[in-house]
Amino acid sequence: MDSFPGCIQSHMKIGIIGAGHIGGTLTRKLRDLGHEVEVANSRGPESLKELANETGARPATVQQAVRDKDLIVVTIPEKNITDLPAGLFRDVPKQTVVVDTGNYYPRQRDGRIAGIEDGVAESRWMEQQIGHPVVKAFNNIYAQHLLESGKPRGAKDRIALPVSGDDPAAKAVVIRLVDELGFDGIDAGGLDDSWRQQPGTPVYSSDYDAAGVRRALGKARRERAPEWRAA
Repeated sequence: MDSFPGCIQSHMKIGIIGAGHIGGTLTRKLRDLGHEVEVANSRGPESLKELANETGARPATVQQAVRDKDLIVVTIPEKNITDLPAGLFRDVPKQTVVVDTGNYYPRQRDGRIAGIEDGVAESRWMEQQIGHPVVKAFNNIYAQHLLESGKPRGAKDRIALPVSGDDPAAKAVVIRLVDELGFDGIDAGGLDDSWRQQPGTPVYSSDYDAAGVRRALGKARRERAPEWRAA
């Protein structure tokens, strides 16, 4: 899909770690927008040839995916964050925007992660593991909707997506990218507030418009419901 009229678009070098539902969708959409994309996964570049041939993205190792990038997306299961190579982000400049799309699914996939169970917001925990500031985005929308439901800016019922992070400049980059993709980006506060968009909250999997997202964020309760905690 081409970029929507009126979008602020600039060419970026983007690395994506993870080629599952969200990672594959972002690879397709960001390539359609003209960004330079390298995509990596745990199985290595050879496993990504089909996606690369389809999209024009370059298959890469995780080390290559973080090198000389304007923006890096980490979109892997929470339980696999600690399996990333040690020091992966050590030489990544602080101003490089890193987006975390992750969600903690303790019963369905991830098992118990002590820090998150103790109350640390998912993306703050992830930030602590990789040692680089992150912005949380794209975690509350189904991949199919991300692929197909974008609309031009100002369109009726345009879906809005919350964006949380501590660095206003980094958040602005992500909100602009969300807009390019066909959605309204909503500043959802600092990273410690990102629990407001995690699984089990009103905004999760909601497809609300901007006003609806703001209302849903305001209704969120910090305590995780039992089904979203480790058994």
